[in-house]
Amino acid sequence: MLNTKSIFMCLVLLGLISCISKKSELIELNFEKDLMPEGIAVDGSTKKLYLNSLKNNKIVSSSLDGSNPTIFLKTNKHNYLAGFGMTIKGDTLYALGNSLTGDKNKSILLLLQLSSGDLIDSYSINDSNFHYLNDLAISSNNEIFITDSESNKIYKIQRPNKTIEIYLDSEEVSNSNGITISDNDEYLYLASNNGICIIETISKKIINEPKESYSGIDGIKYHKNNLYGIVNGWSDKSQNGLFKFELNKIGTEILESKKIVEFTESFKIPTTFDIFDGNIYFVINTQIDNFDENTNEILDLKKLESYTMMKTKAE
Repeated sequence: MLNTKSIFMCLVLLGLISCISKKSELIELNFEKDLMPEGIAVDGSTKKLYLNSLKNNKIVSSSLDGSNPTIFLKTNKHNYLAGFGMTIKGDTLYALGNSLTGDKNKSILLLLQLSSGDLIDSYSINDSNFHYLNDLAISSNNEIFITDSESNKIYKIQRPNKTIEIYLDSEEVSNSNGITISDNDEYLYLASNNGICIIETISKKIINEPKESYSGIDGIKYHKNNLYGIVNGWSDKSQNGLFKFELNKIGTEILESKKIVEFTESFKIPTTFDIFDGNIYFVINTQIDNFDENTNEILDLKKLESYTMMKTKAE
């Protein structure tokens, strides 16, 4: 027979298992298997999910539970290119795209009305310089900040202006990928080759000492005075995962990091994510390692699988 102590320990163990199971949920997405999604965005008002496609130059949507899949933006409509960073502000979906054509790369930003799918505006970069617009963040004043992962540049658009200007050009922010902005618009956070850079938006100064140990980050988000990031850039897979980066009270320094989701073998290059209602949403198996950007072909059709999204609490 179990004694009182053993019964208590069993109850504690069951409680822990219950807490762990409630922390994360896996949601099957019913999109085509060759989507190769990179960007993701959640519309909190309608509880809809939006994913773009690296291979098919389009955007799809569904309910947050994976039901009701549909095409939001058809292939190449409004000159959309292979999908990269996306974000939602109000009734607008901001979607970046690149042509994936090496030294002749083209980039585009579409602003699409969520309620109708209509085009609000578009911005293009098409010059002799190589650029690769990767991710974006929107301030409360409708300033759009965009990273270029193949240069030292950060771009800025002040809506409703049509000009794309260079906001920052510095080796200190080289090859930046993810970008996010504080709720008060005072600080930008860049996932650069040098680690996470914190930029004072007005002065454009880097105010922290980036750590290389905080590099390898793809998507990054600011949420309740903390940063969250998907780390997928380390050859040592044990260093990858979904991380929380705790900030000091004024958001100017990273105090410590904590891995909140371990990437196991079923995680096939998660990239970006979104946060809604205290939950983080991301595709755990983008499978972009099975995609050749140069030829726009799937490397092994037999390896394609249905996409799975993880919903996990932002601790």
